[in-house]
Amino acid sequence: MSNNEKPQKTTDLHIGDAVPGCKKKDPMLVIDHVKKTFGGLTAVDVEHLEIPSGVITALIGPNGAGKTTLFNLLTGFDTPDTGTWSFMGTSLSGVPSFKVAQMGQVRTFQLTKALSLLTVIENMKLGAKGQSGESIFRALFPGFWKKQDADIEVKAMELLKRFKLDTKKDDFAASLSGGQRKLLEMARALMTDPTLVMLDEPMAGVNPALTQSLLDHVISLKGEGMTVLFVEHDMHMVRHIADWVVVMAEGKVVAEGPPDTVMKEQAVIDAYLGAHQETDLGEVTGRINIIKGEDK
Repeated sequence: MSNNEKPQKTTDLHIGDAVPGCKKKDPMLVIDHVKKTFGGLTAVDVEHLEIPSGVITALIGPNGAGKTTLFNLLTGFDTPDTGTWSFMGTSLSGVPSFKVAQMGQVRTFQLTKALSLLTVIENMKLGAKGQSGESIFRALFPGFWKKQDADIEVKAMELLKRFKLDTKKDDFAASLSGGQRKLLEMARALMTDPTLVMLDEPMAGVNPALTQSLLDHVISLKGEGMTVLFVEHDMHMVRHIADWVVVMAEGKVVAEGPPDTVMKEQAVIDAYLGAHQETDLGEVTGRINIIKGEDK
């Protein structure tokens, strides 16, 4: 897909007005009263939020808004002070991260988590779930897991070809560029056959030569029936690919709606620009991108 070609957007996702916490027609994630504090600082305070199924939702907001902390809570990497949330009707409160991934909700990280001293293909194979060889007893008898392992490697190679990493399969992950590691992490996430893919700043620190490739892969996930929730600072990208946008500021959801509508809301302008309320968000993308790499 070229930079000028916009993907087909999905509309009519919500019930009633597009206000913070509005009901969705087909929610995949439902979050209620989730709060997390660090000392005296409230990092996340989300009263109610629903993430629609089968579409691409962008989670945006200035640094310190609580976006990554919310990701960590929803995927079991951190524990909230209060609140509950469910994935496809199943409560995930208190469920550890590895079980969350097994249930079909996987995430990537802003700072990639590739295992540097393993090869690319080994990283990929680790992502597959339900491997017989992970049993201590079965691991002693190759007959139990050899066939499954071969099938897993075939699947891994297919994904590496799709992400144009097949020529790197025997290279150590440490030798990959930052953009290639992002591709590897996204490809490895797909080894779990996920239903919901959560991407934390997938384009941060990526060479412009790989940005379009990553963008196309994100769009393709929706085409394959997956739901995508991603954190991003680049407003042009959000406008380009997101079907729905959720805006956080100071831990709270301050706005949500279709991208072309929500970007014009006063709460969003205030969150990003403070007193500079007459400036269009699209004009400050460069300023927002400068702080991409900082902690949120």
